Amino acid sequence: MVNKISPKIWLAGVQWLFFMFTNTFVVPLSLGHAFGLAPGEIAASLQRSFILTGVLCILQALWGHRYAVMDGPAGLWWGLVLNLCASAPSVGLSLTEVGGGLASGFLLASLTMIVLGSLGFASFLKKIFTPIVMGVSLFLLTIQLVMNFFKGMLGMNSAGEVDLKVAALSIVIAIFVVIVNLKGSRVISSYSILIGIVVGWIAYVLIFPSTHHVQEKAGSLIALFPWGAPNMQIGIILTAFVVGLINMTNSITCLATVEKLYKTKTSDSQYKRSYLLTGVFTIFSACFGLLPFGLFTSSVGLLESTKILERKALIIGGAMFAMLGLIPALSGLFSSLPTSVGNAVLFVAYLQMFGTSLRTIQGFQFNSKTVHRIALPVLLGICIMNIPPQAFALLPLYIRPLISNGLAMGVILSLVLETAINWSKYELPAAAEPLVMPETKKA
Repeated sequence: MVNKISPKIWLAGVQWLFFMFTNTFVVPLSLGHAFGLAPGEIAASLQRSFILTGVLCILQALWGHRYAVMDGPAGLWWGLVLNLCASAPSVGLSLTEVGGGLASGFLLASLTMIVLGSLGFASFLKKIFTPIVMGVSLFLLTIQLVMNFFKGMLGMNSAGEVDLKVAALSIVIAIFVVIVNLKGSRVISSYSILIGIVVGWIAYVLIFPSTHHVQEKAGSLIALFPWGAPNMQIGIILTAFVVGLINMTNSITCLATVEKLYKTKTSDSQYKRSYLLTGVFTIFSACFGLLPFGLFTSSVGLLESTKILERKALIIGGAMFAMLGLIPALSGLFSSLPTSVGNAVLFVAYLQMFGTSLRTIQGFQFNSKTVHRIALPVLLGICIMNIPPQAFALLPLYIRPLISNGLAMGVILSLVLETAINWSKYELPAAAEPLVMPETKKA
């Protein structure tokens, strides 16, 4: 079986490996620091994240949704956890209490996903997730990701200052990837992400030779509830439950978008199997101090950039990624990849998602009234994204992460607008085409 896999797929698998890594490794690092974990515990959580993400991607490709789509730590949860950790002292909670409440909330969210998914909840979500709602979701997701990657490209420190040398190199790398994608042959452009990371990593090491990565000795891979034992912090649990429901809608957006690339329709059984796997692995994340999982709609950007849709590539990448977690020396090596390089390459990769969001609403004609159905949620979401987190400090702790999340609020508003308003009443009839007289009858 292995011998039948072409070199093209093996290279695409390596590309998936880097894609998974650059989308994943910052998450356990930031969360470990937020919870004040020891360096060894953070290193162990990094390995656990690699193993679970790699295995889940393999299972999804083989049995779950059966597409080349990554399933990993969900960004929606990331903002929630960091916000709760930062706000804990102001409301008299310890980090252990917050972590225990999140563990309980993650377990509730995972069971909810498993139960609702098995009952066919996806069918209901597909009805309310109209092309407009999916377009809004993709617009906001693209903007959120590209903004984050752009900040990472600039090498910004905690004070918000830009490292000019790092920023200059990142811009050159981004331009290089764009040129490879546009001007390279079909074969070369298919590996633009991989080429960009390798070339950028080498360039970074040559320009900044003093930069080095010190690998910490990892703790035990089997460490239950490193953030804190499950408790009954009701507010945190309910917030996690709501975010879990919103995270379920992400699967609808992702699979409904990717199926257009595959020119197929996702069956109800595929949705059920996908939710089951994501839910089960979210239980693991609750037990091992990791973020709950979710489908990466950003995978569409990689698929559109590379034009390689084979599931075997994702399976190979997932196997390699899990191997990184099992071999500390390899995970240490990959952890030395400069974040600015990864951000520069992903910045270009996710530009394709903007085109996907435009195609989602293609065919709709907007007038001065109907434009509100897309302009209001998109612009509201962008506005919230650009408001400093401390501006929401006066809000109750348990709704603050939701209200301050531009992506979540934009999607919720879009769902409300599409459900509560009959937009067809405000659509103007198509203007009649001008009559053209035959040439023989012209004066």
